[in-house]
Amino acid sequence: MKYTQDTFFTGSVTIKVTGHHPELFFDRCTREGITVWNVKKINATQCIGNVRLSDISSIKRLRRQTIYKLSFVSRKGFPFLIQRVLRKKPFMAGLFLSILLVMFLSNIVWDVKVDNVPPEIEAKIIEKLDEYGIRSGALKFTIETPSDIQQRLLDDLPELLWVGVTEKGTTYQLEAVEKSIVEEPEKPGPRNLVAAKKGVIVDMFVAKGLPVVEVNDLVKPGQVLVSGNLNGNLADEQEDGEEKQAKQEKLVAAEGKVIAETWYEVETTVPLKANYQTLTGESETKYQIHLGKLKIPIWGFKKVEYEHVYKEITSKPLYFLHWTLPISIVEEQWNEQAPFNEKRSRQTAREEAVKQASKQLHSELGKDAKIDFQKVLHERIESGKVKLTLYFKVEEDITKIQPISQGD
Repeated sequence: MKYTQDTFFTGSVTIKVTGHHPELFFDRCTREGITVWNVKKINATQCIGNVRLSDISSIKRLRRQTIYKLSFVSRKGFPFLIQRVLRKKPFMAGLFLSILLVMFLSNIVWDVKVDNVPPEIEAKIIEKLDEYGIRSGALKFTIETPSDIQQRLLDDLPELLWVGVTEKGTTYQLEAVEKSIVEEPEKPGPRNLVAAKKGVIVDMFVAKGLPVVEVNDLVKPGQVLVSGNLNGNLADEQEDGEEKQAKQEKLVAAEGKVIAETWYEVETTVPLKANYQTLTGESETKYQIHLGKLKIPIWGFKKVEYEHVYKEITSKPLYFLHWTLPISIVEEQWNEQAPFNEKRSRQTAREEAVKQASKQLHSELGKDAKIDFQKVLHERIESGKVKLTLYFKVEEDITKIQPISQGD
């Protein structure tokens, strides 16, 4: 019987054999390797038995070699159950619509929760989420990914230090941390302000400490600009005819800015010919359903006739209850590109080089630095590129901290 345990899934058939000594037909089936079970003789000319559905074609071929007659008494198993269900069209239509309804409801946002934030911040977050289209009733495949939502919230709400977005089935759960008021840091220890680089001082602002340089002084790296060592003499006092003099040394944490004029040489290369792609603003959007390797277009059947295209693809999986289905809605954004070929003159290339070098300096020195282009020190053309050495004059804060050692 162990050979017939899976017959519910593969299907079995009860056949009736009619003829002289019908049991001999089942015996021949067995000798041909066909599994037969529950063989019963009804009378002298009729016998019934069970066989696998997959063996029916072999049994029919074997019967044609004999004089026996075959008839099918009953059919059992999953394949026949499916056939009976498929014949009931109203039932199948209702089942299909029910599955579609459950899939549709599984891909709708039912709730948006915001935890661990004050009520006023929660109201701002919900307002922003509503602007993004994240609300009850929204289709999930039209919503951005959780990481994109997190980044947009951090950009739009500067009062948030951190935000986490979790997609749990049909619910979006958000947790956020509000920026707290930074406590006043501990008072720094005694220190000097020294020059970080060579330059000529053009302006000074000292909040604490003793300035030891003046405007128009040329300073070198490591030279003290503002000292944190303040010395003062106590008033002379007369006690028992003896004159006493005391001296007190006071150390502070020097604070301030020393703006100096500094100089930089920057080397940069600019091609005389520039080839790049620009977006024209024209675009087409297509939607597809992806089922494994099968792609079914559902929107945007028009052929894209752009000569140059930049394509953005966004894929959103579909859900059935809490299961992720191997089906996804794919959005394809086809953006038209136009090739742009620019031939620069030496003057244009020089201007572009100044812009690039200025941006490079700003990124290295910070936005507070005031950069003034002076002149081109060296210029040459090699392999269709202009190579320049540029001279810049910069006004920047050159101070850096140097702790004062107090000894024992």
